[in-house]
Amino acid sequence: MAPGLIDPIADRTVDVQAETITAKDKLQSTYKEAFAQGAKTTNYDAELNGSGKHAPAKYPHYLPYWEDVKYPALEPFEAVQPGKDADPSFPNLLANAEVKDVTANIGAEVSGIQLSKLNKAGKDELALFVAQKKVVAFRNQDFADLPIQEALDFAEYYGPSHIHQASGAPKGFPRVHLVHRSADDTTANDFFQERTNSITWHTDVSFEMQPPGTTFLYLLDGPAAGGDTLFGNMAVAYQRLSPAFQQRLHGLKAVHSGHEQAASALARKSIVRREPVSNVHPIVRTHPVTGEKALYVNPQFTRRIVGFKKEESDMLLQFLYNHIALCADLQARMKWEAKTVIVWDNRVTAHTAILDWQDGSRRHLARLTPQAERPYETPFEG
Repeated sequence: MAPGLIDPIADRTVDVQAETITAKDKLQSTYKEAFAQGAKTTNYDAELNGSGKHAPAKYPHYLPYWEDVKYPALEPFEAVQPGKDADPSFPNLLANAEVKDVTANIGAEVSGIQLSKLNKAGKDELALFVAQKKVVAFRNQDFADLPIQEALDFAEYYGPSHIHQASGAPKGFPRVHLVHRSADDTTANDFFQERTNSITWHTDVSFEMQPPGTTFLYLLDGPAAGGDTLFGNMAVAYQRLSPAFQQRLHGLKAVHSGHEQAASALARKSIVRREPVSNVHPIVRTHPVTGEKALYVNPQFTRRIVGFKKEESDMLLQFLYNHIALCADLQARMKWEAKTVIVWDNRVTAHTAILDWQDGSRRHLARLTPQAERPYETPFEG
């Protein structure tokens, strides 16, 4: 009998590989997570005591813990708009400051002031200044050294703190969102076995009914180089579109979903602290203080344009995602250094972390995330 054309042993090996790939693909979904975290990915011994290569965490009271506590659904509230009352000459914020633009379109670096010491007028001016610049790095700040509650109190001038559905938090402070990768963590190598890049453009938790506005992120510990954050100006991204295209986008709404993020947390055996939600927001939103219009879609959380068939929605959303990603001339790469607080306006920006360091250095940041108004749009102005 002639030998078979298919080797059944080799064929079974291929089948096993196929099942392995299928299982991995289930974890990829539409939600891309370069900085997946959980209790199982956190090396508490190395963080508290150090390792052969790395010192202990500089701020151990900020280490993330995942308490399996269920929080209730977020309740609607009337948002405050501090920037509306701000003096546009910024006499309380910038009187003694040195300001340097990062690019012509987005971003600034500020030194010579201490955010935690601002008076009420200075806080109002901060909201307006950040809305105009989109993202600002404040150097030589004391946020990391303040009692955690004091840092939260400062941020909550701008709105109630968001409790993230899946992140770890310092013990006793569930309203602080932590971005953390342990020293000697090598899971970046695993990530790049399945992905060609770590770019995850998004606006924070856009699936909430009232997503964040003025947002604070401060460095606790980080690599000597790498781990930067890239920001894009979504107001200029909107302005770059032709008037006819802008007009077509007006009136369109899209579903933003938190279900995929929650499923990703459960898949890595972490926790989900609130029931995941979806909400509908306009594709073009209006900033309540500056009046600027900005694109408000992102590939992490936006799922479908309401009223469009899937293929139609996918085509239009993919064009907008490509537009956001390719417009390097409206982006700023913000560099982290010790005692830096980066403040941005989530209503008019998108951002992505960058996973580009390979030496096992710890990366540890804390985010304070005041919620703002429900996104809305004003009539088209051609």
